[in-house]
Amino acid sequence: MDDTYTINVTPDKRFSGREIGDIAVAMVVLSIAFVILYRDSQFMWYLGYAYGDVARWPILIVTCFGLVFFSFLLHEFGHKFTAQNFGLRSEFRMSRIGLFITLITSLLGFLFAAPGAVVINGYPDKRTNGLISIAGPAVNIVLAMVGIVGCFAFNHTPLVFVFLMLANLNAFLAFFNLLPIPPLDGSKILVWNAPVYIAAMAVAALEIAYMFMWMPDLYFA
Repeated sequence: MDDTYTINVTPDKRFSGREIGDIAVAMVVLSIAFVILYRDSQFMWYLGYAYGDVARWPILIVTCFGLVFFSFLLHEFGHKFTAQNFGLRSEFRMSRIGLFITLITSLLGFLFAAPGAVVINGYPDKRTNGLISIAGPAVNIVLAMVGIVGCFAFNHTPLVFVFLMLANLNAFLAFFNLLPIPPLDGSKILVWNAPVYIAAMAVAALEIAYMFMWMPDLYFA
């Protein structure tokens, strides 16, 4: 997500100490939320089948933390660096309420992922705000596609699980952030350009749908 209001940050691509701390806390909480969300899912069945019941929990935790670290960072960097390329100051800020909601919803069996947002100093026009907003979900759409291709390339091997998780996690992050609900990215993209919004949402939805069709055909050995 990205948001817009006044913040005193530098206009280049450097990171402040507060921003690094906020990113770290948000990544840890989001990773825990995904572990909770996947704890009773078919992913756990695959892990138990491939690695045994004892190993499946450590593997799930390490994979979730690793992929969230990678996917979440690139999503937020997409917003941050796009804004800075337009000459706008930007930094990530965690949301304590959002982090609480993220954890609570994961315990309820779904995930409202709102750990924070990239905040921008200034008021960009509609087009600029739309481009900044779509940069994050676009990163996740590409990463989900990489995961899907990896599922083809590494099927019948233990690595297929990592690519399946990469695809699933990023397809979810893209779809969720594209929902047209303020302050999510989708609301700002839709205001800027409806055809672009529809195309992005359609691709994210197809990636999620493909995960449900692909998962039964995965083999680890």
